[in-house]
Amino acid sequence: MDHFLYKDGALFAEDVPVSEIAAAVGTPFYVYSTATLLRHFTLFDEALEGVDHLVCYAMKAASNQAILRTLAQAGAGMDVVSGGEYLRAKAAGVPGDRIVFSGVGKTAAEIRLALEGGIRQFNVESEPEMVVLDATAREMGVVAPVTIRINPDVDAKTHAKIATGKSENKFGIPISRAREVYRLAASMPGLEIIGIDVHIGSQLTDLAPFELAYQKVAELTETLRADGHNIRRLDLGGGLGIPYARDNQAPPLPSDYGAMIRKTLGHLGCEIEIEPGRLIAGNAGLMVSEVIYVKSGEGRDFLILDGAMNDLIRPAMYEAYHDIVPVVEPGAGVEKVKFDIVGPVCETGDTFARERLMPPVSAGDLVAFRSAGAYGAVMSSEYNSRPLIPEVLVHNDQFAVIRRRPTFDEMINRDTIPEWL
Repeated sequence: MDHFLYKDGALFAEDVPVSEIAAAVGTPFYVYSTATLLRHFTLFDEALEGVDHLVCYAMKAASNQAILRTLAQAGAGMDVVSGGEYLRAKAAGVPGDRIVFSGVGKTAAEIRLALEGGIRQFNVESEPEMVVLDATAREMGVVAPVTIRINPDVDAKTHAKIATGKSENKFGIPISRAREVYRLAASMPGLEIIGIDVHIGSQLTDLAPFELAYQKVAELTETLRADGHNIRRLDLGGGLGIPYARDNQAPPLPSDYGAMIRKTLGHLGCEIEIEPGRLIAGNAGLMVSEVIYVKSGEGRDFLILDGAMNDLIRPAMYEAYHDIVPVVEPGAGVEKVKFDIVGPVCETGDTFARERLMPPVSAGDLVAFRSAGAYGAVMSSEYNSRPLIPEVLVHNDQFAVIRRRPTFDEMINRDTIPEWL
């Protein structure tokens, strides 16, 4: 569910007409719904009610400070994967003891940054990282709380580029080596083992891979406790998918996910962390674009938009599907026609959809990409010297620009020309 609905023939973001935002900020732009963000966070929080838990929003999905502060004020922790994300979370007002640091390539500088500013835990991904973390913590005279990310060799049955739990993926330590790696960690005075971490992938639409992975985590917990480790926290990652196409079968509900966690892990008495990102932010955002031209080609017609692959790269990168709808609601019974929907970037890959059935639209009309709140703005770039597009947050009948569009001068003046030129 989201809060982007047609009212009296016009698409609204909560109680604000999308066309009103377009008139104020220009196109293309992203717009997020506060109500949708909070609803989706609450669904996860309530799914684990009665269990000692923390919902840590995976901020790589959408990391604008206004979004982070909205969720943090509702009680969310944050899952970060870089020093920059850590600082962004702190700037949004998230305390260090509610920040989890994940990622395979943490540098000594990033580790130091988090130890100085406060951290809930490091999700350690490799033995070399463990050595650096131990040395840095001892040098600073502190002890770093750690979970170790286990790769359970479970096929998440998702897109190959977002699968993380198989043996050939770069993430985590093979579960077959878990006991020896935990022994190594226990020998390091700069580390305190607090639990186990696992994350098998993104955009999962079936609970079966989760359940298989969590059963392996439950068995490993018992084994590690028998070895003398105080396993008291289980970080289960994120990955629950969203329905990008309105006619797709809906993925499992957070309540079903919570029930499965209770069934597989509830007997262990551990604190549970989950790290949803896409399901919180995905359906909470639209990208809105204007039709520049309607072009007739050889055997096909094109909608050429002012939004491009640099603004929303998911279709080019993942062959991802987004519903694309007119901002003015089409009349009942309007016959749809097929379009290739493309952007102005000089790449054939700058294609959002091929032979997509759409109501007829004209140059100057607005269209909205649904389910664009996750991995949209955060993955955008200035390719073709196109400025990053604005982000807007709606709250009831109010809206605010939370990232403005830079001017061409600002973008160009970041370059420095050597004095020999």
